[in-house]
Amino acid sequence: MSLFTIDPVKCKRDGICAEVCPVHIIDFSDREAVPKPVEGADEECLRCGHCMSACPHGALELGFMPLSACTPIREAFSLGFEQVDQLLRGRRSCRVYKDEIVPREILEQLIRMGRYAPSGHNRQPASWLVIHDRDEVRKLAGMTVEYLRTTLESQPEFARSLHMDSIVNGWDEGRELVFHGAPHVIIAHALKDERTAPIGCVIAQAYVELAASALGLGACWAGYFNMASLNYPPLQEALQLPEGHQNFGALMIGYPKYGYHRIPTRNEPRITWR
Repeated sequence: MSLFTIDPVKCKRDGICAEVCPVHIIDFSDREAVPKPVEGADEECLRCGHCMSACPHGALELGFMPLSACTPIREAFSLGFEQVDQLLRGRRSCRVYKDEIVPREILEQLIRMGRYAPSGHNRQPASWLVIHDRDEVRKLAGMTVEYLRTTLESQPEFARSLHMDSIVNGWDEGRELVFHGAPHVIIAHALKDERTAPIGCVIAQAYVELAASALGLGACWAGYFNMASLNYPPLQEALQLPEGHQNFGALMIGYPKYGYHRIPTRNEPRITWR
């Protein structure tokens, strides 16, 4: 199968597809003919779909990605600056949740949005583990507290600098401050030796967190759990991630108990111009 085909009637010979290709594997040296793949293009292609997405005429179709499967961009859905400004500045880390289960299909819809996060060489390194069972979430919280407790004993100054004592004391007093009572946890994991994984998984989770509000959900990065999952073997065993994988970022998630009505201020940006 050819890497891509071009409809010679629809093609306007504008060269857009060749210009936007990140790895420059589309030959448009003959301005009278339609673009064509360069030699070895199939091996170099990132499967990103830039060429097909950028063609305004719908003339190019990738052999591995049918044009009919690609959702058209609807200009009516485009956000203005004010909407994006509110979305990003109005994002809050949710630490108080309703006692309500989020249906699996909604969480899956959220994760599907995360697939569209940028990743190096379009590797899309993230795999996803959803801890949907509340008892399992509670179990992981308890194991995280075990790790924090041992860290307080072995590295008390370091542990107190990160307020681990507050989390442990809260647990002992009956308050769960690891996931703050969130009913679910979403974990992005990947091969630990995959070079694009650390940033790719974090950006994918950031997409998930930002998209959560559109589905009526609240989310927060689970920092203590993330730390424990990287350093506490019993917790690593409990996660049962595939061989060679590690957690690169976890979010607690659920329906927020409260909404927010204004945007707090932040420090002025530290900018150096050159």
